[in-house]
Order: sequence, then structure tokens, then C-alpha cells
Amino acid sequence: MHVLRPTKLMAAAALAFGVIASPLAHASKDVTFAVSIALETLDPYNTNSTLNQAVGKAYYEGLLEFDKDLKIQKVLATDYSISDDGLIYTFKLRPGVKFQDGTDFNAEAVKINFERPANPDNRLSRYIQFSVIDHVDVVDPLTVNITLKKPFSAFLNALAHPAAMMISPAALAKYGKEIGFHPVGTGPFEFVEWKPAEYLKVKKFDGYWNQGKPKVDSITFRTVTDNNTRAAVVQTGEAHFAFPVPYEQAAILAKNDKLDVVDHQNSIMARYLSMNTQVKPFDNIKVRQAINYAINKQALIKVAYNGYATIVDGVVPKGVDFAHKTGPWPYDPAKARQLLKEAGYEKGFETQLWSAYNDGTSVKVVQFLQQQLAQVGIKASVEVLESGQRVQRVQQVQKPEDAKVRLYYAGWSSSTGEADWGLRPLLSTPAFPPVLNNVSYYSNKSVDDGIQEALTTVDRKKKAEIYSKVQETIWNDAPWAFLVTQNNVYVKSKNLSGVYVEPDTSFWFGDIDLKQ
Repeated sequence: MHVLRPTKLMAAAALAFGVIASPLAHASKDVTFAVSIALETLDPYNTNSTLNQAVGKAYYEGLLEFDKDLKIQKVLATDYSISDDGLIYTFKLRPGVKFQDGTDFNAEAVKINFERPANPDNRLSRYIQFSVIDHVDVVDPLTVNITLKKPFSAFLNALAHPAAMMISPAALAKYGKEIGFHPVGTGPFEFVEWKPAEYLKVKKFDGYWNQGKPKVDSITFRTVTDNNTRAAVVQTGEAHFAFPVPYEQAAILAKNDKLDVVDHQNSIMARYLSMNTQVKPFDNIKVRQAINYAINKQALIKVAYNGYATIVDGVVPKGVDFAHKTGPWPYDPAKARQLLKEAGYEKGFETQLWSAYNDGTSVKVVQFLQQQLAQVGIKASVEVLESGQRVQRVQQVQKPEDAKVRLYYAGWSSSTGEADWGLRPLLSTPAFPPVLNNVSYYSNKSVDDGIQEALTTVDRKKKAEIYSKVQETIWNDAPWAFLVTQNNVYVKSKNLSGVYVEPDTSFWFGDIDLKQ
């Protein structure tokens, strides 16, 4: 194991943050987060990046939000009701709230915000989340009705998601398509500066409606892509919080008496190996099941995650509403070889294995998978994709028959906290690329019908039964090799409080404070 010595830690921190003295020495209420990737836009409705939306919680708020345990809480809405037919959602709004540009928050603002992503002509990334909206009506300044095209029982979860934020109507009118560079919300912090690939800075919003908050003066989200450097800048005090941290360095960081290393085992970030079910040999269920038997998940956890993961026991991870336990698949290479023989591949076959990510942990994962498959006769060539390659080769493919993907290591967080978002974007027929992320091109009519039926069902018991049947069908069909959920491991200064990494890898910093 390579350990960064103090001098190297300082050098690494200097490289990440420059040689200018840290502002931490001048203002104890300025907080720095070290994050792993660059922000791409500050428009929450036009990104699928969890980090982009997590950072947006500083300056934006929605009608609802998820707390640190993914439970729905009221924010800009003080109450809501749902019509008996599940079509009309009525929200009572918090009075006296202003956007950071002085514009009033009211029902008209809600109408403008939700009509924008629901309009397909705007081509926003989160269209699928809001496409169920038919129209929005202002009842009075503090009451708004949202009418859906059809019942959609996951709608409250969709509104609690950090994509569903309220943007100042005046700012939308002023900046138009450039709103992604000029965020104006009702949140506890207001936007100061964004230098893409470097940092985003926000400062305390003095006009914030929730008096007494925030308790810190500013937050700077700095992009530190290198794992070791991200760990180093917390060691040296250049940052107060870092996520993710290298699993292999967690024990080292824990020895620093000024730091807390937090290991959250409630993660819903599931990792899986999808198989293109439209092409040979993966069109054969026995081949797909064989691959599930061929992988030693416990060994994978040790080798790639340093113990910071748990074996997946269902299609939708534990902790997501309506998740159903069906497994796990046991490690049984003899069973794998027998199934391959029955499928006509007694001597195995050759294929390609792509990784959706190029970080160090993912490289370890795909190398391990390659070795495991080789033991049952499957020879897989491995390629780790850059983000641009991933978009071109996987996400932008227009027709299933043109897809070159075979085995594909990826991950997904059901970030609405509800089973719909762990099934529909990944495993329904309408979700084939380029629309969504069904990279396995899995298609089962009973699954499609069940997903749609669950969305129109308001009875929780009936809905649970539908989702259970759907998940059992998928588990048996095995369009994926179901692997692990990775723990959310992060490090923070002991002086920092009120900050968490949520189960979906987003951030919650609603009570952020820094001891002087």
C-alpha cells in the first residue's frame, strides 16, 4: 500500500489548491468541500449528475426534499393533498419567501418552474421526471395545483429529488438557456463564482427565510479528481470534507485525531455487470445465469472495495421504497460451467467487457471480473471508457441492433428513493438508449406492464405486490450480474457538523456548522 507522507501530502494539496495561502486562515466560517468530478452545469433540470444536483442544494430549494435518510420533508411547501383519482396534487406554499434576487416565491413561480422541464421542446435532461405533468394552475398566490396526465404514484418522490428546484422566474427570463451559469434560488446560500473544472463558491444569503441559518459564511466546492490528493487536502486542513475517499486509505485517515472517517452502509449505489440480451450468447438465459454464479462477490468486496461494500440481494437496493429481496446469487463456478455446457458453450466463448468509469476502484473491479469469468471459460477483453467514449458508444446509440456493448460494468442510484427509478430507467423496454439507460436491452412485457401498473396504483400493499413480482422476474431473467452496493465513505474535520453523504451519494448539509 502506498502511503502519502506529510511532505507529499502538502505538495499534493498545493498542486490541488495552488500556492496562495488558504482562506481558512482568515475566516473560520468558510468551509471547503473536496469533490471528485467537475461540475457541468448549475441548472438542476438539465443534468443527470448527482454531484451537480447535490451542490445545487446550497442555492436552490424545492417544494419537498429528502433528508439524510431519504425520507420526504416539506420545505417550500407547508402542506399538500392528492385527489382520490391520483391526478391532482395541491400544494400550500410557505409565505414570505424571496429568491436571492428579491423576487417573490409564489404559486406563479412554481407554475413557471414545472412547465419548463415538462415541455419536451426545451429538451432538458430531466424531462422524463416531469413529463407526466399535464398542466399547472395557480389557485391563489400560495396555492398551486399540479395536474398529471395519468396517475403517477412516485410523483412526490420526483418532487423531493434535487432536480425539482425552484429557480427565480426573473432569472429564467433574464438568462434563458444560460441559467446554468447564473443560479438564483431561495436556498441558504447565494452564488458567488464558478470556474468550471476548478471550484464553485457560494456565500451566506442574508435574506434566507429560515432565520438562524446557515451557520457558516461560505462554502467552496473544489474539484480534486485524484483520489490520493483528495485525501491529502483534508489531512493538511486545506479542505474540511472530502468524498469519496480511497477505500484503502480510510484506515490511515482514521488515525488523524482531527478527522472523522464516516462509513455509511445505507448506500443505494448499486454496481452491476449488464449483458446485451439482444445478441449471442447473452440472449440465452442460461449464459446470463452462469455469469451470476461465476462471480465471487465476497472476494470482489475484499479486492476492489477493501471491505467497504455489501453483496446485492435484489434488483433494487435495500433502503429504496418497495425494494424486494430475492437473492443473493451464490458463488458456484461448477454450476456456472454446467449452465454454459447446457447452453452450448462447454468450451466457453470470447467477448468484450467495458467499464463505464475509469477511476481506480472501477479498474480493480473489471480486472477481477475478467479473472472470474476466465475461470469458467469466458475470455473477456477489458476496456475502461472515458466519459466521452461512454456517451458515444453506449448512451447515444440510436438502435439496439447498432449497439456494440456486450458486458458493461456500471452503477445506478435510485435517487428518488422509490423502486420506480431503480427499474424504469434501466430495465423497461422504452428505456433503451438513447432515451434512458437500459444498456442490457432487456425487454419483458410482464415487467413493462408491471412497472406501469405500479405507477398507477396508490394502494401500498397492491403496489408492493406488483413490484415484488417484477423484481423476481428480472432477478431470474438475469439481464445483469448483480454485484454489490458500495459503502459511502467520506472524511471530514471534527470541527464540521451537520453534513452527511446521503444513501444516493448526494450531500445533505442542512445544519452545516463549523466550530471556531
